[in-house]
Amino acid sequence: MFHLLLIFTLFMSAPTERMNESDQIFNFTMTALEGGDVDLSSFQDKVVLFVNTASKCGFTGQYSELQELYETYSDKGFVILGFPSADFGGQEFDADEDIAEFCERNYGVSFPMFSRISVKGSDQHPLFEKLTTAENPDFTGDINWNFEKFLVDQNGNLIRRFRSRTTPMSTEMTSSIEALLSNE
Repeated sequence: MFHLLLIFTLFMSAPTERMNESDQIFNFTMTALEGGDVDLSSFQDKVVLFVNTASKCGFTGQYSELQELYETYSDKGFVILGFPSADFGGQEFDADEDIAEFCERNYGVSFPMFSRISVKGSDQHPLFEKLTTAENPDFTGDINWNFEKFLVDQNGNLIRRFRSRTTPMSTEMTSSIEALLSNE
């Protein structure tokens, strides 16, 4: 009887532990590309796509589809958060002002973008440490290149992770977003 009670207790507590651990994704305060602090808890209760970006990469053209994706679903409770990084071949501008100008001028980016950070290595930002180690059905571990994407539900749980080659408007991406938006 004791073993059954112990198993039942462990089973019932697992989702709460995962939820509490995943909620930490929304506990970060990040610096906006234009300056100023942004509390990620302001995005709680939304479906969030975290993307590590770069302005001088072969995948930079994905900004167009990211903007289209944002415009398609933003009024339904979806947001994209872009995090510029120079971790892969130094393919990002040094100054946040240059990144902001590039994104606006070339792609009309209107979704929230943040100050340049490190998404891998010994100086990896803790937000991306959390995202790269969180359980999900796809994979965990280091980011391989620019424009990897992390789809997080309204409770802060990492639901899907997509490599750079998965385009933002792909059926795989849009169907995953739509499924989360319909769960509200």
